[in-house]
Amino acid sequence: MQHDEVIWQVIRHNHCSFMAKIATGNFCRNPYNVTGICNRSSCPLANSRYATIRDHDGVFYLYMKTIERAHMPNKLWERVKLPRNYEKALEIIDKHMMYWPKFLVHKTKQRLTKMTQMRIRMRKLALKTREKIMTTPRKEKKREARREEKAERAAALDKSIEKELLERLQQGVYGDIYNYPVKEYNKVLDIEEGQAASEDEMEPEIEYVEGYDELEEGEDVEDFDGLAISQSHVDYDNGETDGDDEEVEPTAGKRVRKEATSSLRKFEKDEPGTKLKKRARVLVEVEHEDVDERQKAAH
Repeated sequence: MQHDEVIWQVIRHNHCSFMAKIATGNFCRNPYNVTGICNRSSCPLANSRYATIRDHDGVFYLYMKTIERAHMPNKLWERVKLPRNYEKALEIIDKHMMYWPKFLVHKTKQRLTKMTQMRIRMRKLALKTREKIMTTPRKEKKREARREEKAERAAALDKSIEKELLERLQQGVYGDIYNYPVKEYNKVLDIEEGQAASEDEMEPEIEYVEGYDELEEGEDVEDFDGLAISQSHVDYDNGETDGDDEEVEPTAGKRVRKEATSSLRKFEKDEPGTKLKKRARVLVEVEHEDVDERQKAAH
């Protein structure tokens, strides 16, 4: 009924769907193979008593097959869950395979060791950030470039049309129109209101200028020695002079004080709010000698 040597001769020399022949040797694709090599001791089909380790979503299981369950294919393999601790998993293997062949126990433990190392390395690679290389076909690149160019041209055309229509609307080319889009109309109103508000919120600029640049110094007052001041310019009735620049007052002594003002220029008219300072006045004293004293001095 169950003869392992006959099964192996048929598989080895006739045909086996799990066998993979390559230059380095023959390998086995059967998921229950404990070593992955196609030979008599590792073949899961040609051994009635067999054990291996399998991985299900990161959890390791110990699979065992015996000759007593060969007539029940649905219960052929006995599965035992192994803990994540490596030492405890080895203890469970020793417990369930106490009387099994030493070669099979050793290969099972070796497979558990390799799979544990592989799981540790997978965790490290998952935590490590690596660059992912993605290829893009040349056709897709060209297609995307053409679409971008078309979109840019369409956007520029729409902007130019919108600008032209707004200029015509502001110039009154269309007159009273009734089918103008409400959305665009409100958009234009919002833009104009925003510009008006920004202009109102702008603070006036403050400038600082020099105030004495255009002022000229007072004219030099000449000394009129030996000349008499004509009293015709003085109006004693109202106490004012004919001009705004000179004023003469008679004194008790033989001296007359002349008060003259320096000519000043006004500030420029384009600067509103500027005020002229008070004109500076200069006091000039003129001495007069009597005629008698001159004659005595001449004799």
